[in-house]
Amino acid sequence: MAHNPQVWQLRLPVVGVGEVDAGDDGRATGATGPAVYGAGMPSAARTAARVLLGAAMVGAGTLHLTIQRKEFQAQVPGWFPIDADLTVLGSGVAEIALGASFIALPEKRRLVGALLAAFFVLIFPGNVAQYLEGTDAFGLDTDRKRLVRLFFQPVLVLWALLGGGWLRRTRHD
Repeated sequence: MAHNPQVWQLRLPVVGVGEVDAGDDGRATGATGPAVYGAGMPSAARTAARVLLGAAMVGAGTLHLTIQRKEFQAQVPGWFPIDADLTVLGSGVAEIALGASFIALPEKRRLVGALLAAFFVLIFPGNVAQYLEGTDAFGLDTDRKRLVRLFFQPVLVLWALLGGGWLRRTRHD
C-alpha cells in the first residue's frame, strides 16, 4: 500500500482574492485568484521585521518613561490639548504595550501591526510640529534633519504593516 502523506490545509480569507488554501509550504492558491505567498506561516523576513520593530518600540517606550522624558516632552506641540508629561507617559506606555505584543503575540500580529501603523499616523502631527516650530530634540537640530525625519514616518507605517502580515507578495496566474 502506497503512503500518501496528508498535506496540511488552511482556509484563509485574503482581501481581494476570497478564500485560499494554504499548504505547509506557505504558498496559497485561490480557485479564482492569484497565488499568495506567505499566507500559511509567516516568512522569516516578516518575523524579523515584527520582532525588530517590537523591540525598537519597547526601547523607545522605555526612553519615554525614563532618561529621555524631557526631550519627548519638548516634542509635544503647544496646541496639543493634553499635558506634555501625561502625553509622553501615555505614548511611552502605548509603545511598550504595542512593541511587547508584537513580539510576544505572533497570532495577533495583524491586529497589532494595524494598531502600530495607526499609532505612527497619530503621532505624525507631532513630528510635523517639531519641523514647523524648529524644536531641537534627539539630534534633530536643523530644519533639514527635521524634514528628513518626516519622510521616515511612512517607512514606520509600512514596517508595521509588513511585520503584521498586511503586505504580501502576490503572483498573478
